[in-house]
Amino acid sequence: MAKFVLILRETPAATAALSPAEMQACIEEYMAWSAKLAQAGRLIGGEKLMDEGGRRLKRQEGRLLVTDGPYTEAKDVIGGLFIIEAADYAEAEGLVADCPHLAIGEIELRQIHEL
Repeated sequence: MAKFVLILRETPAATAALSPAEMQACIEEYMAWSAKLAQAGRLIGGEKLMDEGGRRLKRQEGRLLVTDGPYTEAKDVIGGLFIIEAADYAEAEGLVADCPHLAIGEIELRQIHEL
């Protein structure tokens, strides 16, 4: 079975105004959705990423260059990711169709190249 990564993109402003109770409800929606995928044997993993943007690394002229995350001027961030299993893109799209993240952002779905 193929593996797919779900890259969860969002605008931080979309959740910044949520009350603590609304944020908790949002988290519970994600937990319920991921538990449903786990029970179906389709969830491999997933993590919420910190909002600070991380670091970007590249090698240039033999030196390692490190800069602040790629979001210093961008309006959207990658808020997290999930890895799921599905037969193909069509099935993966069906599994993702009710992901709560679609209410606040968008999901980039990419098949993992198995080496």
